[in-house]
Amino acid sequence: MADDMSLQGRTTILSLPKNRTPAIEVQDLNLWYGKFQALHEVDLVIKSGIVTALIGPSGCGKSTLLRSCNRINERLGYVTTTGTIKVLGHDVYGEGASQIQVRRNVGMVFQRPNPLPLSIRDNVLFGHRLHAERKANRSDEDAMVEQALREVLLWDRVKDRLQHKATGLSLEEQQKLCIARLLPTKPSVLLMDEPCSALDPEATSAVEDLIWDLRGHYSILIVTHNMAQARRASDECVFMLMGRVVEHTATERMFVSPQKQETSDYIEGRFG
Repeated sequence: MADDMSLQGRTTILSLPKNRTPAIEVQDLNLWYGKFQALHEVDLVIKSGIVTALIGPSGCGKSTLLRSCNRINERLGYVTTTGTIKVLGHDVYGEGASQIQVRRNVGMVFQRPNPLPLSIRDNVLFGHRLHAERKANRSDEDAMVEQALREVLLWDRVKDRLQHKATGLSLEEQQKLCIARLLPTKPSVLLMDEPCSALDPEATSAVEDLIWDLRGHYSILIVTHNMAQARRASDECVFMLMGRVVEHTATERMFVSPQKQETSDYIEGRFG
């Protein structure tokens, strides 16, 4: 069970090319909700092909930073942003940057599974049908569905009920389906905002295993309040406090020998 697992992190070593373009580069990022400043002068480089966890107490700016990376904060209408965020070298807030293209390249998974009230098959194809320049034929769509569901380890479970409503799946299966829904558009980065918060320990463990399997193929940035999960399921950790990045280092190093007193206090439960 996920909550009973050892705090020891996973040890699989990725063999990634050197000098890869960072997945995400944040420079001097400030963000306001109305008059309230939620992010202060954030500078951050997220490496490609690994899992990076954002940790910190509630209200520290984790989800705000995460949602800034695909401009989803703009839906609120009263958000002001300064600074730059580059995804694979492209400034998502730059002149001429398309929200549609940004959200195609940067997929988002939310706290609670949010399958559409459609069939399993149509859920997987929804994003591709929305963004594709030309309509795919039936055989191409079938191949996309199978590939996406295989990537999230769902194919064998649902291949005989693809026309069934997605809302009939278990919560674990729904969350995996929501990840599968992103894959046909071929995103470079996957953002996950507390993706296991609505799941039981067994389902949490299954989704963590999936996240670990996807690393290397995708760059994953995950927000979590669960310290054990951050240590188990990430390569690097970023600790945030009051809208600022306090520390960013390899996950095991952060949990064994944090460099900042605030990081140590948070990890040891002195606040948060």
